[in-house]
Amino acid sequence: MRRENRLVMIGSVCLAVVGVGILAFGVVAATVPVAADEPLMRADGLASLGVGLFGLLIAVVPFRRRERWAWLALWFYPVFWSVHLVGGLPPGKDHVHQVVFIVLSLVGLLLPARAFFSSASPTGAR
Repeated sequence: MRRENRLVMIGSVCLAVVGVGILAFGVVAATVPVAADEPLMRADGLASLGVGLFGLLIAVVPFRRRERWAWLALWFYPVFWSVHLVGGLPPGKDHVHQVVFIVLSLVGLLLPARAFFSSASPTGAR
């Protein structure tokens, strides 16, 4: 396996982990809301389910194919988690998961970045 392919695979796994984490939160929030405003918590859970599922699917299919749009779209993850961290937004009060997800998503995007912009990549050749 070429080094570039390994880096894309590692990046995909990092981003998939972030997607699974968001998906898991969505399942819990939608099915077992523990906030005072139960309908809002269920709505947040459903939104998280969508964000997690879409991100996971993008990370495991088009990202692995080195489709440039997937790399660009997945920048939503580090931006999303950075805004949550800086703004002190939920979920949680410890913020450790936010830092972990920021690091994972940045590693997942930056490690294989060259593969998405080289002339050998499927979407890079013109």
